[in-house]
Amino acid sequence: MVILGLSRTRALSALLLAAALASVQARVVEEQIRVPVNVTNIKGDRIAQTIIVALFHDDAAPKPYPVLVLNHGRSYKASDRAAVRASSLSGPARWLAGFGFIVAVPIRVGYGATGGEDVEYSGPCNRKNYPPVYLAAASQTLSVINVMRQRPDVAKQDAVVMGQSFGGTTAITVASMNAPGVKAAINFAGGGGGNSDDRPQNPCAQASLEHLFADYGRTSRIPTLWVYSRNDMLFGPRLPRDWFAAFRAEGGVGEFEQFAEFGTNGHFLFTSGADLWEPRVQSFLTHLGYRPLAHH
Repeated sequence: MVILGLSRTRALSALLLAAALASVQARVVEEQIRVPVNVTNIKGDRIAQTIIVALFHDDAAPKPYPVLVLNHGRSYKASDRAAVRASSLSGPARWLAGFGFIVAVPIRVGYGATGGEDVEYSGPCNRKNYPPVYLAAASQTLSVINVMRQRPDVAKQDAVVMGQSFGGTTAITVASMNAPGVKAAINFAGGGGGNSDDRPQNPCAQASLEHLFADYGRTSRIPTLWVYSRNDMLFGPRLPRDWFAAFRAEGGVGEFEQFAEFGTNGHFLFTSGADLWEPRVQSFLTHLGYRPLAHH
């Protein structure tokens, strides 16, 4: 009986060690690729360029990987746009890789190391023309998805789009396009025309933004999640609710979550408050069938 007990103990220890080693060996792999895109600016000029895309995936995740495109925001300052790096979103990207996604973080035209013309400039504050610039960002997102689908380790019809600030609105733009195989969109602090320095909680052309989201609601039919904070210094507590209501009133499908005040500017909840929003996003993803990998 003593020998049997030792055997069981050793067997259990071996199983635990194997599980621990599997957990240690599983790792998030980072890659970088280049994707050709074609975009149109507000003047109607077409620009063909190659953009840099950072990829993150868990090497223990089952294949083929579903794709998740995670889009960065936009600053009104040219120096900030030039400084955009995929590393600023590596924390959320690595967490999302834990659901089995291959996460693509594009550095869009006009930003960071990709460089090029500022194709997402929407005009002066009193004459904003929002639809073309979000379409430019959305078209780049779909180009990334299409290139990713050419890989043998990537699912052909299983993608999610997600983004913060300008990237959040871009996610809703993509949702309105009902692209094949795009299953859901997650919008973090999406909006436009914001300037927390000179116009706190008072973005440019607010009526145009509400019309934009209403237009998206007319054609969007995939599940969406909208996440904001009450003290978002770009958009304030009321406008995001109005935008979501306009989206829903025209037929858009979505859930809205507004967190309490976060720090001095809730616009940065996504990059600095992961412990708060991760459970909400996990719930949304799990409902869609995306679950955390066993070793996470």
